[in-house]
Amino acid sequence: MPPLWQPGPERIAATRLTAFGRRVGRTVSTPEEYEALHRWSVGASPEFWLAVWEFGGVIGERGGRLAVDLEKMPGGRFFPDARLNFAENVLRRRDDATAIIAASESGEDVRMTYAQLARDVARAARALRLSGVRAGDRVCGILTNRPEAIVAALGAAAIGAVWSSCSPDFGVQGVVDRFGQIEPTLLLSVDGYQYGGRYFDCLTKLDGIVERLPSVKKTVIVETTSGVVSTSHARKRHPMSWTAWLGSDDADLTFERLPFDHPLYVLYSSGTTGVPKCIVHGAGGTLLQHLKEHQLHCDIQRDDRVFYFSTLGWMMWNWLVTVLASEAAIILYDGSPFHPTGNCLFELADRTGMTLFGTSAKFIDAVNKAGLRPGATHDLHTVRTMTSTGSPLAPESFDFVYREIKPDLHLASISGGTDIVSCFAGGNPNGPVWRGELQVSALAMDVDVFDEQGRPIRGEAGELVCKRPFPSMPVGFWNDPDGSKYHAAYFEKFSNVWCHGDWVRFTEHGGLIIYGRSDATLNPGGVRIGTAEIYRQVEQLPEIVESLAVGQQWEGDERVVLFVRLAPGAVLDDDLRRRIALQIRSNTTARHVPARIVQVADIPRTKSGKIVELAVRHVIHGRPVKNRDALANPEALDLFRDLPELRS
Repeated sequence: MPPLWQPGPERIAATRLTAFGRRVGRTVSTPEEYEALHRWSVGASPEFWLAVWEFGGVIGERGGRLAVDLEKMPGGRFFPDARLNFAENVLRRRDDATAIIAASESGEDVRMTYAQLARDVARAARALRLSGVRAGDRVCGILTNRPEAIVAALGAAAIGAVWSSCSPDFGVQGVVDRFGQIEPTLLLSVDGYQYGGRYFDCLTKLDGIVERLPSVKKTVIVETTSGVVSTSHARKRHPMSWTAWLGSDDADLTFERLPFDHPLYVLYSSGTTGVPKCIVHGAGGTLLQHLKEHQLHCDIQRDDRVFYFSTLGWMMWNWLVTVLASEAAIILYDGSPFHPTGNCLFELADRTGMTLFGTSAKFIDAVNKAGLRPGATHDLHTVRTMTSTGSPLAPESFDFVYREIKPDLHLASISGGTDIVSCFAGGNPNGPVWRGELQVSALAMDVDVFDEQGRPIRGEAGELVCKRPFPSMPVGFWNDPDGSKYHAAYFEKFSNVWCHGDWVRFTEHGGLIIYGRSDATLNPGGVRIGTAEIYRQVEQLPEIVESLAVGQQWEGDERVVLFVRLAPGAVLDDDLRRRIALQIRSNTTARHVPARIVQVADIPRTKSGKIVELAVRHVIHGRPVKNRDALANPEALDLFRDLPELRS
């Protein structure tokens, strides 16, 4: 089959990747030339990252050494003598062009210029200092995706404080499980939010959170326009408003230049199997890695308008913030992507002149299942790139994007994670897009696929690994002084090699196919099967909204159990079961066919929308799920308990 999309010569000539290639004396017009650039970026990674520093115009003192201890994994470090400030780089532009467009369910778009953003960040940095916050202290936000969150995070970065956030739909325990470990000095929270046309109060919940965070010396309330009516008791407990806390407009914008690995963010693992891991990311590594991904892999250029649908509980929000360092504007959306209709984000694209549309594989599938045809109902002429992450993008979703959204579009399925606040594999704006494939291994990421014995393999699935250090490796885990938890998370399976936990295969085109998490792979009869292989087939049937597959221990082996959530009016009868089995068997193998197919009313997922196979596996085997508060819909787990269909 031919590729689904191939950029023309004029487009290739105009990309940032082509410009970078010229800077390092290479052409990058073909897949073979990209592969040659990738080999150089891995083999000469210090020189590559120096070129990214210069090409991206990083502000700061670089120092003499480019890297040290690169033979150690972990342990290798880049630019060990450098001093910089993340916010200074993000706020390099100070003119009156639009920096942020913020949209929501409940109001008109709000626009902020680069000059206004810099002014408010100066006020936030001053307010943090007056509140007693110093470099290294933690500042936490329970916030929706709105400009105040950007301002607060950059204000913290300006003074060297460490930012951490979650979305306001987290329960009290979910917030405390995260922020309680890192002991914040200052806490910001919205008073309420709107989602799906409903209003939710946050102030009363905030009482319980603050009572369990004794380190917090000040709480600041970001007052929304959601119409939430909070109790007078809660308002008395948290009287400091965002506007009052920021103070006057006359603050000076100054930046603390700190070491390259000075902590910038604390992000969290999903926490579905225990208390979340607190992953610490450094300022320099985050900046360099994002500059590379934005400009070279996503072709983000000055004055572009970049959107990613995300909450403050997902690393893609942190990824989006750094877009400002490329002098492009960012587009925020606060609310449900299907309120009032599934077209609201496509309307946002037309309204704002969006150039990059970032979303999840689940959203694309949901738009398809809803029968929407955005390309016929919307203009979308400014959208050059669409990126998808969060879970594997099914081949049929590739077809849908090119058939029903836009045929002339760089569709980049990207994959990495919170662990690296970036990607191991992603897009190549100069290369072809092949159905169902992530296009390329990211530059300077020494990605490989290992079998169980740690040997590189081709043509079959195995563990996604990275064999050499890269700048956005975590600085470490919080409260892990000897690094033992960090080492156990990524380096225990293969010595001196990062094992990411994804089950993947290289393709003949040099791309990757991801079959799901390796710890959730199915193992009937000793043959490992990625869950995504099953989902891709099942969810093509119009009766199936979404599905989840787990392995059940049964008679000394493991059998595959498939749970399905059906469309309204659909019935899981013998005919539908037969069609599901036939769809799977015809397009995969007989081993992929589930031994049991069970209907459920809902499927549990994390706050960022990822389904949780391991938690369901625990439930069906009668084991406790340690941290239900990490889920967006924890009540869904109860639907899987003591099912009669699984007793025979």
